[in-house]
Amino acid sequence: MSYEPDGQDQPPYRPHGQQPGRQQGRQQGPPQYAPQGGRPQQPYGRAPQGQDQYRPGGFDEPTQAQPRYERPDYEPPRFDQQRPGQGYQPGPGRPPYEQQQYGYSEPPYGEEPRRKSKVKRWIIAGVTVLALGGIAAGTMAYFEIPPFTDKGKDVSFGGPAAGDKNGAAKPAPNSKMSMPTGPKTEFKNTSTLSDGTQIGVATVTGKKSGFTGKVWVWAPKEYSDPKFAKSGFPVMIALPGGPGFPGNYWMGTDLGLQTSISKWYHEGKGKPFILAMPVLNPAPDDGGVYWDGSDIPGQPKMGTWLTEDVPDLMRENFRTVKSRDGWAFMGSSTGGFAGLKAVLKHPDKFKAVIASGPDIVPDSSLWKGHDKEKAENNPELLAKQLIDKKGPDVYLAFQVGDNESNKKTLPDVQKFVQTYTKGPIHTSLRVIPGGQHNAKTYVPNMGLGPMEFISKVMEGPVE
Repeated sequence: MSYEPDGQDQPPYRPHGQQPGRQQGRQQGPPQYAPQGGRPQQPYGRAPQGQDQYRPGGFDEPTQAQPRYERPDYEPPRFDQQRPGQGYQPGPGRPPYEQQQYGYSEPPYGEEPRRKSKVKRWIIAGVTVLALGGIAAGTMAYFEIPPFTDKGKDVSFGGPAAGDKNGAAKPAPNSKMSMPTGPKTEFKNTSTLSDGTQIGVATVTGKKSGFTGKVWVWAPKEYSDPKFAKSGFPVMIALPGGPGFPGNYWMGTDLGLQTSISKWYHEGKGKPFILAMPVLNPAPDDGGVYWDGSDIPGQPKMGTWLTEDVPDLMRENFRTVKSRDGWAFMGSSTGGFAGLKAVLKHPDKFKAVIASGPDIVPDSSLWKGHDKEKAENNPELLAKQLIDKKGPDVYLAFQVGDNESNKKTLPDVQKFVQTYTKGPIHTSLRVIPGGQHNAKTYVPNMGLGPMEFISKVMEGPVE
């Protein structure tokens, strides 16, 4: 069994002193500026007494006796000093040519450049600081750098467990809900959703299996709503495919399982499930080795871990439903197999499952030499036994893509549904057009039939 889970132009360079569009009579090319220390030119047409007058054909043609631009008091005229009809003249309300082209212009001679007011400068500085601060905060939050993330902080999930100093009173004997029994587990935040709900994680040692592994948990917003303070909520144990260790890909927010649970509930298609997302395997499935969510002799007791220790953890920390009517599995690929098998093997504890792209029979290489135990974990044989016993009723919602990587998956599931849908076994099958063997295919399609199918027969929230 394998699973692969699834995102400004600069003005042209001009030599120093060259102005665009400037002409000097019939002469082309950049003007030669006065040497350092030259005095500014008098207004056009007025030369100092005793100095050469400019020739009428151009701006500043010197006489033969005086080399061009070599007088210490000479500097070429400014455009804003030109006569009408000579060169560029800005019209009313239009900036000088240089300002239009390059965004700048010099102030008239003798005037100081206009300074920005202190208030404006402070506003600009403040906006800059706020912008940089926002960028920094966003970056630190993205990379989960304190204090801009709550990752790693304690998660309370709606209040203290029963038996705590401020714990709530015990429910009535005939109540359908079960208060948290304790001891309280310390969950640490791994993600915060847009609605403020959190996904927490804890490392748990199963009292019955002896296995130590991580379990991620999430509760819908309704769980903390005072309106439901005395209500028990249904629990769904969500199992991944593929390695299933050291993580559980349902705990991520990219697949949208948690937000979909809330959405389906508000649309009337589902229950407000609390999600338990444990590791599926005790180690990576290198070389195709996996544990089938079962107690294989000589191996960690992963069947006991999933069907006893994880539910016990949820009862210790959450208000849950007492009966099996509030307990279900969901899984894809090998996780779908494990959930299907758990419901058929323990119908007294679990009422329903959504199995996406599951295998139908156990096929781990670790079963070698253990045929008896392998048969005890075979969904086909377990279904037959349940039919023979005439109950209790279970509800199995299958969904399979018609483009699964394993071409046997769809026909195997179809055969199972055709053969065992009778008596206490109730099934539904959604064939996903173009659907592939991945969680991104399965999550949105859960809301198109499978979730509603199991939610109709489950309970919660209940008092």
